[in-house]
Amino acid sequence: MTAHAGLARRRTRRADGIVLLALLIALTLGGIALMAAVDVWALARQRGQEQELLFVGDQYRRAIQRYYFGAPPGTPRVLPARIEDLLEDDRYPMPVRHLRRAYRDPVTGSDEWGLLRLGDRVAGVYSLSEKAPVKQAGFAAGYQHFEGLKSYREWLFAISSTGRPLSANPHLPGAPAHGDVPSFPPPRPVPRNKT
Repeated sequence: MTAHAGLARRRTRRADGIVLLALLIALTLGGIALMAAVDVWALARQRGQEQELLFVGDQYRRAIQRYYFGAPPGTPRVLPARIEDLLEDDRYPMPVRHLRRAYRDPVTGSDEWGLLRLGDRVAGVYSLSEKAPVKQAGFAAGYQHFEGLKSYREWLFAISSTGRPLSANPHLPGAPAHGDVPSFPPPRPVPRNKT
C-alpha cells in the first residue's frame, strides 16, 4: 500500500467520524426539541381539560339549581336524589330535563363523579382526579374559591341556599376539605289561588 492511499483512507475515516458525530448531535438536539414539544402539547391538553371541566361542572351545578328551585307548584323544594333525576325530572306530568345529557369527567375520562350529598340528596359534583390544576387564578364569578387549590378533586360545583355557586367547598370524607356545608331553606308551602 502506498503512503498516498493510506493518507486518503485516514482522511475518509476522519470525515466519516465527523459526519457520525454531527448526526449524533443532530439526533440529540432533535430529541430535546421533541421532548419540549410533548411538554407543550401536554400542558395545552391539560388546559383544555380544565376549561371543559369548568364548563361541565357548571352545567351540573345549574341543573341541580334548576331542579331545586323548579319544584312544581304545591311541592316542596328538594335536591335531586341522583344525577339521573336531572336528566328526567318525573315530578311533572311531562318529564322535564334539567341536564341535556350525563357528561364524562374531562380530566379522568370517566363517567364517575364525586357527589356532594346532603343527607341522601345531591347538592354538587366534583372530579375524582388528584391531578394538580394548571389554572390557579382568574376564575369566573362564583368560582374564585378554586384559586390556589391543589387538585381538581377540590373544584366543587354545588349550589348554596341562594342558588348561586357555592363560595366555599364543604368538608367531605375523602373528598374536598373546605369551609361550611351549604344550608337550604326549609320547604315553604305554596299559597293556593282563591277561586
